Amino acid sequence: MPTIHLQTELPGPKSQAIVARREAATPRGAAKLSPVVVVKAEGAALTDIDGNRLLDFAGGIGALAVGHCPPNVVDAIQRQAADLIHLCAIVGTYEPYVEVVELLNEVTPGSFPKKTVLLNSGAEAIETAVKIARSYTGRSGIIVFENAYHGRTNLTLTMTSKYNLFKKGFGPFAPEVYRLHFPNVYRRPAGMSEEAYVDDAIARLEYAFVAHVDPSAVAAIVIEPVQGEGGFIAAPPRFLQRIRELCTEHGIVMVADEIQCGFGRTGRLFACEHYGIEPDLIATAKSLAAGMPLSAVTGRAEIMDAPHPGGLGGTYSGNPLACVSAVEAIKMIRQPEFLARARQVGERFREHALALQAEFPIIGDVRGLGPMVLIELVRDHDSKTPAMEETAAITQAAFKRGLIAIRAGMYSNCIRFLPPLNISDEQIDEGMAVLRASIAEVVGIPAIHG
Repeated sequence: MPTIHLQTELPGPKSQAIVARREAATPRGAAKLSPVVVVKAEGAALTDIDGNRLLDFAGGIGALAVGHCPPNVVDAIQRQAADLIHLCAIVGTYEPYVEVVELLNEVTPGSFPKKTVLLNSGAEAIETAVKIARSYTGRSGIIVFENAYHGRTNLTLTMTSKYNLFKKGFGPFAPEVYRLHFPNVYRRPAGMSEEAYVDDAIARLEYAFVAHVDPSAVAAIVIEPVQGEGGFIAAPPRFLQRIRELCTEHGIVMVADEIQCGFGRTGRLFACEHYGIEPDLIATAKSLAAGMPLSAVTGRAEIMDAPHPGGLGGTYSGNPLACVSAVEAIKMIRQPEFLARARQVGERFREHALALQAEFPIIGDVRGLGPMVLIELVRDHDSKTPAMEETAAITQAAFKRGLIAIRAGMYSNCIRFLPPLNISDEQIDEGMAVLRASIAEVVGIPAIHG
C-alpha cells in the first residue's frame, strides 16, 4: 500500500490558512521548506491538517534517524513528563542525564578516557567545543573549511561557509577563524586526477600553517567528516588522516562535527569510523535525541576538564525529556541490525540515484557515504554549471506529488536524502519514483517507465 495519499492539492486549504497566519506573525528570514501543516507523523510518513499523507525524505534535516514518533521514545517521554520535566543540570542531577553522558562516552570513537557535556543545539555544541579547545591549549586560532556548515550563532556563523544564504548582512564576525580549501573531488580542476587533487589539497593544508597562521596559535581544526549542508562531500581519507597527524604533531585539538553525519547516517554509528580516525572531540546533535533538542561534546577527559567549574552549561542543556529520548535513540541506533539496515537503505537509494543519473543528463554527480546519498544537478557536464532553478523546481514538483525533499550544496543545486534510516524498501521505491517523475516534468523528458 503506498504511503502517499492525497485528498487535496498541496498545500490544502487548511494548511494554506495556518501558513498564512505563520507568515503574518513571523519574519521573512524564518523560512520554510514547504507550505504544509503537519499534525501527525509516524516512521517516514506525515499526515497534514487536510488529511493528506506525505512521504518524508528530509527527516527533520537529519534529526530523525529512528523515524517519527518511535513508540519506545514516545513512551519514555510520556513517563518522564509525569515525573520531572525540568530541573536544570546546573541545579541538580537526574539519572537520565547521567545515562546519556555514559552512553556517549561508551559509543563515540576513541580508545581513551572520555567525558561528555550536554547542550541544546548543534551550534551550541560546536561553540562549546571551541571554548574547550581554547581553554585546553591556551590558543585562539580555529581552522575550518570551505563548504562547511557549523551553525548560526556569531562564532559558528563565522565558521560556516555559503555566504549569501547564511551570513549576508550579519557581520561583523568573530576573529581568529581561518578557512581552508576542502577537497571536492567532483569539482576538481579539469584534467587533474583524484590522487593529484588530494595531494594538492594536503599541500594547501600544510602551506596554510605558513601563509595563514602558525600552528602554535591554533587551538582546533574543526571538520565535518562528511559535509552536510555543503553537499554530502566526504573528506578523502588521506586528507582527514593528514589533519589527524598535524593535530597530533602540533598539539592542536581535532574536532569532528558529526552533527549531521553521525548516529548511523553513514551506515556506521559515526562517520569517523569509516576512516579509522579518533578525533579529540566530537560534536553531536540532530538524531542524538530522536528529534528532541539535545546536543553534546564528547572527548578526551583531560581536554574536556580544561574549562573552569561553571564555564560550561546552560539552563535547558540536558533537559530530562531530551535525555530519556536520547537514551532510547542511542540504544536503537547502536544495534548491529539497525546499522545493517541503514547500509541497505543507502545501497537502495544509490541504485535509484545512479539509474536517474543514467537517464537524466541534468544529474552530474551521485555521491555520499553509506545512506547519506545526494544528487548534484548541473546544466552541462563539462562546465558543471549549477542547475539551481531546476533543482528548486524539482523539489516543488515532488512536494506537489506528496514527497518532501530538500536541497543542499553551495549552489543549492543538490537534492539530499535524509529519511529515517528504518524506512522501508517500498517507501524508498515510491519516493524515488515521485522524484523521477518530478525531474522528467521539470527538464522536459517524458517518463519512460511507469
